Amino acid sequence: MTKTVIFDIDNTLYDYDSAHLSGMKALTTYCIREFNISENQVLSCYGKAMKIISERIGTNSAAIHSRMLRFQCMTELLSQPLFPHVENMYHTYWDTMITDARPSPGIQKVLEDLKARHIRIGIGTDMTASIQFKKLEKFGFSSYIDFIVTSQEAGVEKPHPHFFEVCLEKAGCTADSCVFIGDNLKKDVQGACDCGLFGVWYSQERLPEKETKFPVITTFTDLKKFLQVCKIL
Repeated sequence: MTKTVIFDIDNTLYDYDSAHLSGMKALTTYCIREFNISENQVLSCYGKAMKIISERIGTNSAAIHSRMLRFQCMTELLSQPLFPHVENMYHTYWDTMITDARPSPGIQKVLEDLKARHIRIGIGTDMTASIQFKKLEKFGFSSYIDFIVTSQEAGVEKPHPHFFEVCLEKAGCTADSCVFIGDNLKKDVQGACDCGLFGVWYSQERLPEKETKFPVITTFTDLKKFLQVCKIL
């Protein structure tokens, strides 16, 4: 019997990809104006900064997602002053991104139904905590959430087993009564299953392009199907 449902955030509760594009457009406009460089130079510099940060930090840390670190590295690569540009770039990107982000169709009613059934609702996400809290508040989801686990808190990224151990600790139930839903087959679904949770793949409003051994939720708009897949009905 399902007692807890844990959701990933990015590309699960909302469309990260389109929101990220909006944030990057705003960032690019800022850099073109302030640094007198081209769009291609901005994007090239951003890519180099991401690679440098990955090499410095490694890929199993929430810090890998830090836009502040990426933008700091960009200004250093461009030989530009850190102040005030790094913080300006940070707010330009995130303020635009979060403003333009749109929740996944049907997810509000799913959360309402789970709450009405007294099923605990958790969040399990790779990212720094402050930004993820802002997203949940912006979407109006904060009142539904019982607990949150970020990779910043866990100290490791999904699919590391410790991440899911922290999720279960907070869920307060056995792994076989806990559903984990996410868009990433390896990190969210396989990772959860390897730790005994019931992993469900959210395919983002699209029919899966390949067969998978995992249960699939194509859309949150079909509440009955969602409840059946999550073994609630």
